Amino acid sequence: MNDKISNIAALAKLTDYSLLDTLTADPDATKTGQDHQPREVFSGHYVPVLPTPLAEPEYISHSYVLFDELGFDDKLALDPHFIQLFSGDVSALPSPMRQMGWATGYALSIYGTEYTQQCPFRTGNGYGDGRAISVLELVSNNKRWEMQLKGAGRTPYCRGGDGRAVLRSSVREFLAQEHMHALGIATSRSLSLYVSKTEQVDRPWYYEDSRSHDPETMVSNPVAISTRVAPSFLRVGQLELFARRARTEEHEKALDELQLIVEHLILREYPQIDPQLPMAEKILLLAAEFRERLTSMVAHWLRVGFCQGNFNSDNCAAGGYTLDYGPFGFCELFEPMFQPWTGGGRHFSFLNQPFAAEANFKMFCASLEHLLPSQSDALEKLADIRDSFKPVMQHQLEKMWAAKLGLSAYNSDLLIDLLQLMANTKVDFTMFFRELSHVPQHVSDLEKSFYLATSDELKQQWQTWLNTWRTLVNADSNRAKISEQMKQVNPKYTWREWLVVPAYQQAAQGNYELIKELQQVLNNPYEEQSQEIENKYYQLRPQAFFGIGGVSHYSCSS
Repeated sequence: MNDKISNIAALAKLTDYSLLDTLTADPDATKTGQDHQPREVFSGHYVPVLPTPLAEPEYISHSYVLFDELGFDDKLALDPHFIQLFSGDVSALPSPMRQMGWATGYALSIYGTEYTQQCPFRTGNGYGDGRAISVLELVSNNKRWEMQLKGAGRTPYCRGGDGRAVLRSSVREFLAQEHMHALGIATSRSLSLYVSKTEQVDRPWYYEDSRSHDPETMVSNPVAISTRVAPSFLRVGQLELFARRARTEEHEKALDELQLIVEHLILREYPQIDPQLPMAEKILLLAAEFRERLTSMVAHWLRVGFCQGNFNSDNCAAGGYTLDYGPFGFCELFEPMFQPWTGGGRHFSFLNQPFAAEANFKMFCASLEHLLPSQSDALEKLADIRDSFKPVMQHQLEKMWAAKLGLSAYNSDLLIDLLQLMANTKVDFTMFFRELSHVPQHVSDLEKSFYLATSDELKQQWQTWLNTWRTLVNADSNRAKISEQMKQVNPKYTWREWLVVPAYQQAAQGNYELIKELQQVLNNPYEEQSQEIENKYYQLRPQAFFGIGGVSHYSCSS
């Protein structure tokens, strides 16, 4: 018997709006939700706002994996009422669903420096969900999920933008979130993807085969809405916003609002923390657990070659999972300072991500300090947790590198020598570690992951390193076991931008087959797939795609 959710009425029975029911709305918000112009939001945890529906929405795809986890029937993605909701029209939802969405504000800090100048009011009260509107919170299979429409129109935080997301960026986010989940990395998830058949917006982008660093022209793009799903969308930047207000006594309820959102974070993301404990104990447990999640997540990012690109506090989920798939990329040619986003800079580059995470964690702890004003013992313990981030991060990285190399213990000299060889040889990050997972005897068995031919001297250096590594992993007696273990942490298939570009280009013409093919490939990254798939997706980036705008690098315009 099929007891999966197959219609909107059954879905409505799962709703449970903990955020709306326990936190406070902006007192200046409209009752109608018609709140689509940029304005300052001075207080409250959220703004009720109506999404702007897509004109003539068309189904592209949904996540079969997430639907199964949620207990949704796959046919639900094609149900007219489901399409109506997840393309932005909440006007006809059955009770107890709310016929309203909500957007939240947050602060911005970059490496611990507070910023307000990008806010049109120069106060920071204009930062927040400019085009991301949550429309649903539910409990399914004993797990709480919030569902948020990306590109659902303007909110008070839109800062003059049009509130839309284009098909290109929507396809990227839709595919990438589920790929990260399949890689075993904590992440927001993708529910569904719909595109408007008639509505388009202009965005700056690159001419075909352009080698420009910055976009050169305005391109008309179809408008789409992807629905991202997570236990919550609470960010470090949100705690930071309410802590700033409490610090400056911006209004009389500022400290209360900070405490409420911290308690709500614990409820949503850290339910193992007993809510009956004193506030100081809850804060210390929260900080310690977030430290573990954040360091683990960043170590996993490096494991698979992922670069977030813009790891500000507002893009750092307080639940310790990956959020914000705008400026992201995956390292193909190994470069320690790989940065796909043209606006990101070296400080957010691939191997600098642990430092960005540490800065965000310090802002997280600094925000919590305001709830411990006269408790010197608790403040000291919180400072200890904050200061221990670096050694905990180092431990996570050492554990990760040991696993990638099949070692029982981390070996610093071996890793440093390897990374130097990888950089000198111009290797493909994912292919190299996958080929190494076969536990080869000779460097020639690794050369399919090299972008350039190697000199005799470099080959000898590789062979020396390989011999040392084989001895350390005891390759001669444990080869099969080591290989199997390494293949579980070193994926075969990865995100390759030059193979994703055709998917969103074809989608713009109404052909969604390549998106569905990529779903299959990217959702099974560790598995051997067909020879046809291997020939297409397990290969080096062609030289013609190096340095090309929109492939090797891209702006965040989406």
